Amino acid sequence: MPSTSTSTSTCDSARTLDPPVSRTPVGVEIMTGQETPARLPGEASPHPAHRLLARDAGEYLFVGLRGGGRPVTSPHEPHEPLDATAPHEPFDAPGLPLAPGDVCFYDVHRVPALDFREPFRATTFLLPADLLGLADSDVGRIARTPVARSSRLGTLLSPLLSDLARATAEARPPVGEMLAWNAVNLLATLAAEQLGTAAPGTTGAPGTPAAPGEPGTQGAPGTPDSSGARSPVLGRILEYVELHLTDPDLSPETIARAHHISVRYLHKLFRDEGTTVGRWILRRRLEECRRDLMRHGRGSRTIAAVAARWGFLSATHFSRVFRSAYGMSPREWRDTAGRGARTGPR
Repeated sequence: MPSTSTSTSTCDSARTLDPPVSRTPVGVEIMTGQETPARLPGEASPHPAHRLLARDAGEYLFVGLRGGGRPVTSPHEPHEPLDATAPHEPFDAPGLPLAPGDVCFYDVHRVPALDFREPFRATTFLLPADLLGLADSDVGRIARTPVARSSRLGTLLSPLLSDLARATAEARPPVGEMLAWNAVNLLATLAAEQLGTAAPGTTGAPGTPAAPGEPGTQGAPGTPDSSGARSPVLGRILEYVELHLTDPDLSPETIARAHHISVRYLHKLFRDEGTTVGRWILRRRLEECRRDLMRHGRGSRTIAAVAARWGFLSATHFSRVFRSAYGMSPREWRDTAGRGARTGPR
């Protein structure tokens, strides 16, 4: 599970400083820096045929995905690792343009070269692809489709990822672990959206399906569409929900009252995003219960205690909705997760 690390490097000197590393049990490395890195971290030398282009200063976010220890291929990519002498792609191949705040996925076995004309800050997440529910074949598909900061989803999640990276690097366990899980949560949402085949409920850890009746990421607030920028009120509401998930009294009425809006308007905000307030709260609580059961396993909190911690008043109701969402009981998930079992969406 993640390790978090903070690194700073400079492009001008072409050297990378060794980052201080703090480890938490989630399987991710998070590197933040105030200066331009000479290269992205990975398991291969950058190849000039794979270039990321940028002309503006600012912060850029990169997500390096680890697969099964071999280069990830797609129908349009060679089946062997790229090297500087291989004629797989022309050296003058057009690069992938980025803008400040964009989130760019890449394969750590096929590290892109950086062609940035201005100094920039880089925040880099390194994590196993399957932690986001991605197969090896998925990685190549999203590596060439960055999430634009100007997109509807990017507008919300790009600054959140940046803030989470800094906060995770500075926090002590178990807060750092929880923050790292939140970052994984957001990255899973971005990956699923970029694939265009979002499995239900991919806002959570790998294979996290939606709450019962949830239609997948089409129902997740923050999914991009052509209707324009999201209401800033909704962004504040989502943050409020995250902060109050453990409160069993969290309801549309309390949310509306806290934001000085009507319940009717609150429902409209979520309806415009393709979901409902209740489904969103249920989904997020199930995700957090699932993580707690996986992190702590046997011998710590009881299943009923985990459910109560995240706002479920009835253990029976919790077990029923958990099974409906994940295809197994909370006890089955707790017992198999500890052995590294991976469940996919139903």
